[in-house]
Amino acid sequence: MPPRIVPRGNGKHMKASPIRRVVIVGGGTAGWITAALLGRAFGPRLSIRLVESDAIGTVGVGEATIPQILHINRFLGLDEREVLKASHGTYKLGIQFNDWGRIGDSYLHAFGDIGLPHGLIPFQHYWLRDRGARTDAPGLWDYSPNARACMAGRMAISERLASSPMTGLRHAYHLDAGRYAQYLREQCDPQVVQRTQGIIVDVKLRGEDGFIESLQLEGGERVEGDLFIDCSGFRGLLIEQALHAGYENWQSWLPCDRAVVVASARVPPMRPYTQASARAAGWQWRIPLQHRNGNGHVYCSDFVSDDEAAATLLAHLEGEALGEPRVLRFVTGARKRFWDRNCVAIGLSAGFMEPLESTGIHLIQSAVGRLLAHFPDRACDPALVEAYNRSTRFEFERIRDFLILHYATTERDDTPFWRYCAALQRPDSLRHKLEMFRASGQIFREADELFTDVGWLQVMTGQHIEPERYHPLADALPQAQLDEFLGNMRTLVARTVDAMATHEQFVERHCRAQG
Repeated sequence: MPPRIVPRGNGKHMKASPIRRVVIVGGGTAGWITAALLGRAFGPRLSIRLVESDAIGTVGVGEATIPQILHINRFLGLDEREVLKASHGTYKLGIQFNDWGRIGDSYLHAFGDIGLPHGLIPFQHYWLRDRGARTDAPGLWDYSPNARACMAGRMAISERLASSPMTGLRHAYHLDAGRYAQYLREQCDPQVVQRTQGIIVDVKLRGEDGFIESLQLEGGERVEGDLFIDCSGFRGLLIEQALHAGYENWQSWLPCDRAVVVASARVPPMRPYTQASARAAGWQWRIPLQHRNGNGHVYCSDFVSDDEAAATLLAHLEGEALGEPRVLRFVTGARKRFWDRNCVAIGLSAGFMEPLESTGIHLIQSAVGRLLAHFPDRACDPALVEAYNRSTRFEFERIRDFLILHYATTERDDTPFWRYCAALQRPDSLRHKLEMFRASGQIFREADELFTDVGWLQVMTGQHIEPERYHPLADALPQAQLDEFLGNMRTLVARTVDAMATHEQFVERHCRAQG
């Protein structure tokens, strides 16, 4: 009989102080995504209390998403069609960038695959070889199912293109963020998630360790908890006003500091992509929903006034404005400590990345996923906190680099703003990636950074960054085989996409909102 192995200690320390009470400060998209995901993960083992006030508005402009949002639906067991009906949403296949590299430019950051790898190397090296050999070579986006569907205004859901190895369309959503938050609120189990309407007037800290002990509401009620999650937006009510976690300002790299926003009447076509069009001192978004269009002009106040920015926004609307433009002020950057003591900042309280690549909702869901992976006991082990903060900082910094790429590689010199952007210093992490691509056409994704090599390839190509060479293995393919390889992919993409329904037809059939 083998010897009996007895663990050291009695094991009680492993369950000595589990988290029982989580308090979420702030509703909106961040608060209700957090509540829904935590509630689903823990069920009745966790008591979740969300404190919000109808008197405190939410930003409510984060209406475009990226494909990772589908993970929320799957985890929560939601029907995608019902989500889109409730949020008056549409499908999104990518982002169109207009006038960024040069005036007159238009390129896509489309989701999903572009081409297929061959042998040991990625597709772009075969495309670079073909483009270097002839002046009439097809463009990069001729090999992208998502890009062709964007330009044709088409939509379908399929795992593969016909019976080929190429993946089908990869999609995300355009959402009415307020309606989406309300829908998630309705999905929460009221036995697990309790909503409290109230304004917080004081935050009480424990004397011995500075942990948050309780919140004092305006009516006198005291709300206690073991773990506090700050979804209070730019205010950072807990993480900054109470705990002073600090904020790292990235405006030296990303100079835009304001946005003016307005909804407009929907006019056709219902595009299956977001538009980001560069303006004289910033850029403007257009997001198609079923009942309206979302519009905003992100700009730098050093180069244009609020009134001028609003006038620019209104001058480029496709439909009638449905209200008066409102101005939002922000500081691009990230919290120095996203998790401090027993408080985790999620959403805008953790940091702000301007919505150029639609990362707002993703940063919320990734933060909740990371919190679940590092979920503490009431002591909030510093090793867990440090691991969470390090991983979150990596994600923010790599998203930051991808956003800087759009600005710092411009060739525009027609306005002071764009001349300023062209002269921006680049973080070393971005500089190294650009140098490698220019030298060899190579793109290497680091660890679990958000944007893929295909995303980097599209933006760098769209911004006119030209590699000096491609991988030498691309020359191993005989010319006739290369022509067949590329031609078959273009034909497959074109035939499959052209047979799809229009985006508007697809929405009408599957997820038309009522009312």
